[in-house]
Amino acid sequence: MLSLQSPLPQDLPPFLLLLSLVGCFLLLGELLVRKFSVSSLVVRKVVHLCMGVVTFFMPSYFHSNFYPALAALLFVALGALSLKSGLLKGLQGEPVESTNDEEAGPVVSYGPILFPLAFLLMVLVLWDTHVWILQVAMLVMGVGDSLAALVGKASGGSPVEHLTRSPKTVAGSLAMFVSSLVIISLSLFMFQGSFTGGLAGKPLWELLSLALLLALVATAVEALLSSGLDNLFIPASIAYPLYLLDVNHMVTLDGFLVGGLFALLLALFSIKVKFLNNSGATATFLLGTNIFGVGGLVWTVPLLTFYLLSSVLSKLGRKRKAKFDLVFEKGSQRDAGQVYANGGVAWVMMVIYSLTGDPNIFFSYLGTLAAVQADTWATEIGTMWPNAKARLITTLKNVPVGTSGGVSIPGTSASFIGSLFICGSAAIMNVAWINKVGILQSLLVIGIAGLISSLVDSFFGATFQAQYYDPIREKVTERTHSTAPDGSKVKNERIKGYDFVNNDLVNTLCAVSGSLVAYFVVQNLVTF
Repeated sequence: MLSLQSPLPQDLPPFLLLLSLVGCFLLLGELLVRKFSVSSLVVRKVVHLCMGVVTFFMPSYFHSNFYPALAALLFVALGALSLKSGLLKGLQGEPVESTNDEEAGPVVSYGPILFPLAFLLMVLVLWDTHVWILQVAMLVMGVGDSLAALVGKASGGSPVEHLTRSPKTVAGSLAMFVSSLVIISLSLFMFQGSFTGGLAGKPLWELLSLALLLALVATAVEALLSSGLDNLFIPASIAYPLYLLDVNHMVTLDGFLVGGLFALLLALFSIKVKFLNNSGATATFLLGTNIFGVGGLVWTVPLLTFYLLSSVLSKLGRKRKAKFDLVFEKGSQRDAGQVYANGGVAWVMMVIYSLTGDPNIFFSYLGTLAAVQADTWATEIGTMWPNAKARLITTLKNVPVGTSGGVSIPGTSASFIGSLFICGSAAIMNVAWINKVGILQSLLVIGIAGLISSLVDSFFGATFQAQYYDPIREKVTERTHSTAPDGSKVKNERIKGYDFVNNDLVNTLCAVSGSLVAYFVVQNLVTF
């Protein structure tokens, strides 16, 4: 898939011109920051915007991808050097204080590294046949992301509800959406002659609908990500669906648009019924657009089964579970971190399948959904069950129900039963791969994958997950901070585990283990 062509002599002059042009941008930016005290954030975003325009026109001046790739590699190295040494202040921008009181501190931006890295990857993948996708994706990222930051800073608006560690404003997101919509719409119209597959011959209204959906996706990515990660994922979020729609005939434009609409409605519904907060709903829209729009009903039904059953279960037994509210790191209203932890591996499996077509990946997908379903059901049923007794998985000593690493008979049984629902939901869709493995065998594989992964979750919870002592309520908790009666934040003392191993990381490891178990077992059961 990655392809690096041979260097051509006629490409050397534009390469040297490119280096000179970018060098002038950087030197001018340093002059403005150091001598004229211009905001480094403003300088960085202006340079960012200019580079987006430069990368859009770059394919017109190069016949081979060798020198564009070399230039990108050089700028990745320059960005890394600047990040480490502070050589170029205009590249780093101004430190942004966190909007989260529990995570105060400057936010480091990796944008100067990830911008050229994104360009490098797309040059290696798309240059031969789909260079127009590279041009669209980089222009959206360069112009849209810059305008979002500049307009957001100029508007002085209040940041939206903790979508990210960096404050994101409504005005900034609106600028990102409008600019992305205009760029994608005009690009799809201009590059119609370059379409070779599923986008060829589509009516204008469908292309405009696609532009609208992709603009929403790019805006959501920009709103959710901080530390410069959007420099990598904004172009990826544009290039990936465009590439699939034009190459993979299993993915249709109609299906992708319907999937995106359904994901948007699900996200809005989740906020309304308080299943998710704003960041969780935004992440769900992105995940759902990919899985619903690319995978269709076969991939959608198992995900919805997990989402609906686990969300409803989290809302049940509130009074009985109320005593655990200050023990667990997060409540029943899920945020983006929980969406990534529970659905991120499934998201990755969908991407891998869309690019490889490997049927084993579908079972890996079911395995990861079974894992997070098993973990959720074990926790919810275990804490709701009357007079349940829990034991620590590593020592088998009695521990209070709700303790990280604690297992109980009701919770463990629920984890296996919950996993069966995931496979059962796929079986009722009459999936040919499940029929080939056998329905009973598939149920056992996915059920066992979920059960094992829930025990993996408990093991990491008992050994590596951070636990803290709450001095105000005098109890052990997963929360790093507590709220005093006067409303002030009090830092809890870590008594076990590692600070970076939180509940989201443990859930992710659980999801990975379920995916791996299902993949390798099915791979040894049958050859597709």
